[in-house]
Amino acid sequence: MIGEPESGATPAVVVVKGACPHDCPDTCALDVHVRDGIAIKVAGSAEHAPTAGVLCTKVARYTERTYHPDRLLHPMRRIGKKGEGRFERISWEVALAAVATRLRAIAAQNPERILPYSYGGTLGLVQGESLSMRFFHKLGASLLDRTICASAGSAGHEITLGSRIGIDVELADEAKLIIFWGANAITSSVHFWARAQQAKRRGAILVAIDPYRSLTAEKCHTHIALLPGTDSALALGLMHVLIRDELIDRDYVQRHTLGFEGLRERAAAYDPVRVAAICGITAGEIESLARLYGTTRPALIRANYGMQRARGGGMGIRNVACLPALVGAFRDAAGGMFLSTGGNFSIDRCALERPDLLAGRTPRTVNMSTIGPALLNTDTPIDALIVYNSNPVAVAPDSTRVIQGFAREDLFTVVLEHFQTDTADYADILLPATTQLEHLDVVKPYGHYYMMANNPAIAPLGEAKPNTEIFRLLAAAMGFTEPCFSDSDEAIAQAAVAKDWDFDAVRRVGWKRVGLPTGVARFAAGGFDTPSGKVEFLSARAAQLGLDPLPDYIEPQEDTRSAAALRYPLAMISPPARNFLNSSFVNVQSLRASEGEPWLDIHPDDASKRGVIAGSYVRVFNDRGSVELRARVTDRARRGVVVGLSVWWKKLARDGKNANELTSSDTLTDMGRAPTFYDCLVQVEAL
Repeated sequence: MIGEPESGATPAVVVVKGACPHDCPDTCALDVHVRDGIAIKVAGSAEHAPTAGVLCTKVARYTERTYHPDRLLHPMRRIGKKGEGRFERISWEVALAAVATRLRAIAAQNPERILPYSYGGTLGLVQGESLSMRFFHKLGASLLDRTICASAGSAGHEITLGSRIGIDVELADEAKLIIFWGANAITSSVHFWARAQQAKRRGAILVAIDPYRSLTAEKCHTHIALLPGTDSALALGLMHVLIRDELIDRDYVQRHTLGFEGLRERAAAYDPVRVAAICGITAGEIESLARLYGTTRPALIRANYGMQRARGGGMGIRNVACLPALVGAFRDAAGGMFLSTGGNFSIDRCALERPDLLAGRTPRTVNMSTIGPALLNTDTPIDALIVYNSNPVAVAPDSTRVIQGFAREDLFTVVLEHFQTDTADYADILLPATTQLEHLDVVKPYGHYYMMANNPAIAPLGEAKPNTEIFRLLAAAMGFTEPCFSDSDEAIAQAAVAKDWDFDAVRRVGWKRVGLPTGVARFAAGGFDTPSGKVEFLSARAAQLGLDPLPDYIEPQEDTRSAAALRYPLAMISPPARNFLNSSFVNVQSLRASEGEPWLDIHPDDASKRGVIAGSYVRVFNDRGSVELRARVTDRARRGVVVGLSVWWKKLARDGKNANELTSSDTLTDMGRAPTFYDCLVQVEAL
C-alpha cells in the first residue's frame, strides 16, 4: 500500500509496495516511488530477501513501459485489413456492445467456437485467470491447454519427484557445486545468479550445460556444449559413471527411491563413449562431470525449461531429476534440483476460476501451442478469439500458419493489450489494459518461497482498465447475473490462496513467506510427492502415458544425424534475448537499442562453409519459412548449432519476421503436449 514519505525527500514522494508480474522466477518485490500521482522510479525492495534491492535491467525501466508514448489508452476498432494495424477510436460502450453482440450470436450456435488465448503476460492470480475464466466458463467456451512454456518439464519433474518444490534460493550460496543445466541465469534469474556468484567466491564450482556459450556459461568454470535435445542422454551417461564407479549414496537410494535395479540396467547401456557420440561432446567431459558431481557436497542442479523444448524434453527433465537421488544430494538444504518452487504454494483455483459455472458441460480443449493449425481447422472451427496476457502472432510456433489463421476475415478477434503488438494488428476490437503499476494483484513466484502482493501505485492511464474490470463489463454486457462477476479485486485476492492468508495484512508488507523454515532440507528423509512417496526411477505414471517407465533417451524429431539434415544441417535454438522477456519489453526503445537488431550467432567453421561474413545478413530457412538475420560469427555457438536470440516483435524486425517462422507445431513433446521450439533444423545462406 502507499507508505510514508521517503526519508530525506520531499513529503510529496511516497513508496508503494508492488510485485513484478512478468514470467520470471525471481518475482521481485517492487518499491514504486510516486510523486503527485506519477510513478517516477521503480526499485527493488531491499527488505525482501530474494530481491535484495536489485532489479533486472528490464523492470528497472518499468516507468518507460508504463508511460510509453505508444501505450493503448482507448478502445479501438479495426478499419483496415487484418494485420495492417489500422484502427479508429471508439467508446467503451460501443466496444463492449460490439463484443457482446458477436459473442452472443456465436454462442447461440455453439459456444465452443469461442476460444480464450492467454499465458504469462502477467503471472498475477487476479489479473491472470480469475474473472476471465469465470466469464469463459459461464459462456461454455472452449478450454485452452496452456502448454507453450513449461508443461513438458513440469510433467517430467512430476513423474520423478512430484511437485516442483525446489530449494530455498536464499541457501544457494551455500552450495559447493552448481550445475546450470539449460539455464542462462544471468538472463532469466539474475537473483539466483547473484547467489551463485557468492557461492563461487566461497570456492564453489560452477558448470554450465548448454548448446550455447551463454552469458552464464561464459562465467562458469566449465561449459559442456551438447547438441540440442540430447540432455536425457547426457543424464544417462552421468548415471552410468556414478553407478559404475560406486559414487552413489546407497543408503539414500535404498530408503528413498523406487526402481534402482531397472535404472542400473538401463544406464549400463549408456556408456560415456556412446553418450558422447549422441551429444556431440567428449567422453572425458562426461567422466569428469560425473566424478565432480559424485564427490561434491552440497551439489545443486539449477535446471530450466530450455532443455524441455525438444521432442524428448519431458524425459530430459525426468532423467536429470534422477541424479540428485542417486548421490544423496537431497540430504543438503542447498542441494538437490531446482526447476521451480511453484509447487510450494496452495492456490484455490476453484475459487478463482469458478469451474462450477460450466454447469456440467465439458467443452473441447485446444492446445495453445498448435493455435495456427487450430485456427485453420474447418472441421472444428474457431469463430471468435479473445487474446489477453499473450502475443501469439510473435511467440507461437509455426508463424506462417499462425498468421494465416489470424488473418481470417471471418474470425472475430478481441485483444486486451498495453501496446499495439503483432497480435493486436489482427484484432477487430482492441481494448486497453492496465500495467502492473495501475492495478491490484497477487503474484505466485516460481523461484522463491514468498507469495507477493501488488498495490496499485497510480491511477489507470487514459481509459485503460484492469483485466478483471474488462471481464466484469463483458459479463454485464452478456447479461450474466451471477454474484461472482461482481467480486472486487480485493475479494479475489483474498480468495486466491487457500490457506492462512490475510490479503490486507500481506499487502501492507508486500509479501509473505510460505513453506518450510529457512535451512531445512525438504527431502533429506524422502517424503516426495509421488505415488510411492519416493523418487521414482521406475514410474507407473510414465507407463500410463505410453512412455518407458524407466529413464530413456528420445532423440530429437529433427536430428542433425537424420536424413533431413542433408537439406537442413544446422540445429537452431532461439533462447530469450537478455533485454527482452519473451516478447515483452521489445518495444521499449532503450532496451531494444541494447539488443540492436535480430542476430544469428554462427560458429566460424559453419560460417566459412557458407561464405558468411561477420556483420552481414543471412537467410535462415527450412520448409516452414525463412527469416533474415545479421550474422555474428562466434564460437559462442558450437559447430552445427546456430542461435537466434528472441522473441522479437515481427514489425520491429528488418524483414517483418522472427525465429518462429522456422519452428514447428506439428510435433509436440513426449509429455506435457508442449512445443518443440529447439527441435528445429535449418540451413543458412549468405545474402
